[in-house]
Amino acid sequence: MGLFYVGCKIVNPAETSRSATVPRLLLDTGAEATWVDGAVLSRAGIQPRKKDMQFQMANGQIITRSVGYAILKVDRAETIDEVVFARRGDMQLLGARALEGLNLKVDSRTKKLVAAGPVVVAVAVPPLFGKLVRVPAHPPKSRQKKIKLNLTRKVSLKQTK
Repeated sequence: MGLFYVGCKIVNPAETSRSATVPRLLLDTGAEATWVDGAVLSRAGIQPRKKDMQFQMANGQIITRSVGYAILKVDRAETIDEVVFARRGDMQLLGARALEGLNLKVDSRTKKLVAAGPVVVAVAVPPLFGKLVRVPAHPPKSRQKKIKLNLTRKVSLKQTK
């Protein structure tokens, strides 16, 4: 698929007049969390809410970072998510959880984010597009044959000398 970057506006959810723009976040569908430079998050007034969270890096190393809450805006899509306070040497990236919240997906041919379409929710029956689906209040009783099992077994014990 290759690598590509997206711009993102970071907004403080408690004080929406405070924000910061990150012109380049690496899009990383293999990373769960979004990582943004801690100085950028502080400039937007975002405070660490969870301290010393552990993260396992791709090389297996375990590191700790603080995490805060932010509104993330990419083009016209927006979501609220946890963001990791990245330190010097850390990559800045947009993770899979934010991508899902934004309801965007990767178009690998054009290397762009596109609308992901309708959000799928739990359903009792497979969807039939354009048709009304009735879900029965109680599942129908199935016709089952009763099978009688004989679970007794004769065991002979032999004494050994």
